Amino acid sequence: MGVETIDITGFLKLREQLPVMDVRSPGEFSHAHIPGAYPLPLFSDEERKIVGTTYKQKSREHAIKAGLDFFRMRPMLEEAEKLIIKHPLSDGSMNRSVIVHCWRGGMRSGAVAWLLGLYGFNVYVLAGGYKAFRRWALGQFERNYNFQMLGGYTGSGKTLLLHALKNKGHQVLDLEKLASHRGSAFGALGQPAQPTQEMFENVVALNLAHFTSHEPVWVEDESQRIGVLTIPHPLWNTMREKPVHFIDVPFENRLENILQEYGSFESSKIIEAILRIQKRLGPKETKDAIGFLLEGNTREAFAILLSYYDKFYNKALFNRINAEEKINKISCSGVDTEANIKKLLSCLQKPA
Repeated sequence: MGVETIDITGFLKLREQLPVMDVRSPGEFSHAHIPGAYPLPLFSDEERKIVGTTYKQKSREHAIKAGLDFFRMRPMLEEAEKLIIKHPLSDGSMNRSVIVHCWRGGMRSGAVAWLLGLYGFNVYVLAGGYKAFRRWALGQFERNYNFQMLGGYTGSGKTLLLHALKNKGHQVLDLEKLASHRGSAFGALGQPAQPTQEMFENVVALNLAHFTSHEPVWVEDESQRIGVLTIPHPLWNTMREKPVHFIDVPFENRLENILQEYGSFESSKIIEAILRIQKRLGPKETKDAIGFLLEGNTREAFAILLSYYDKFYNKALFNRINAEEKINKISCSGVDTEANIKKLLSCLQKPA
């Protein structure tokens, strides 16, 4: 067994089959990493700081010696074996190949690759490390995609439509799912913590890379901000240039849908969300919405909020170049996923 260096193209192919070991420090990994990679830190955060300071203040040789004091060979081998066992070959036998990377393909990945190779593993090292992956990831946002934007006021069932499209084999980029947020002031309710901006970008980039370029990719017509995260500017600009298929569902149907989706949450959580938008919502609407919630009248409270979001979304909908030409309104009688998806797909089949 030996050690082989691979470029980002080779890495992207092999990562589907082999375990990827990220030997950066725990802090670097938790901030952002290549999706699917396992943490196998060569140094702790403090040890990395010591080695880095030694390199800057003394020399490369002194830094290497300092690093060797922290190189726990046996524990690293044993941890690597545990991780590799999770990736057996198709015949069930133990896999003996692994991919290793650090920040930029330097001494950390080189040291771990040497150790694993010495032990008998077939080791691939990503040239340029995580930095090379980031360069590739950011490049995905510069490409042009055949986006079909799914629009509609809050409560129109757009997320359900995206799920149904995906289940039917269509290409879907579910940005809200990847961001762990449903896109409004209430979008964090019932969701896990959001990833960092960098991690969000990494996951989005890998999703984009799987799409067939000429086939339509369905994406919800989002605000550029999803919770604390931002859709990368080049990707956002591409989204704004594409046609919008606007699912036009009556207000009362959408209100019922919103009540089912958010009505079970504690009033205190909903009030917190209302207070976050009180400047835009207005003093009277804020007071009335909170008052209705405290009275237990959830329907009237959400009716106020839904009216606000309708105005907010409508302004954003038409705030794009040649908006009238890009927006295709599809009249729907309710939040009926199967009926609405048929109408949606029929729009793509109509001649231009």
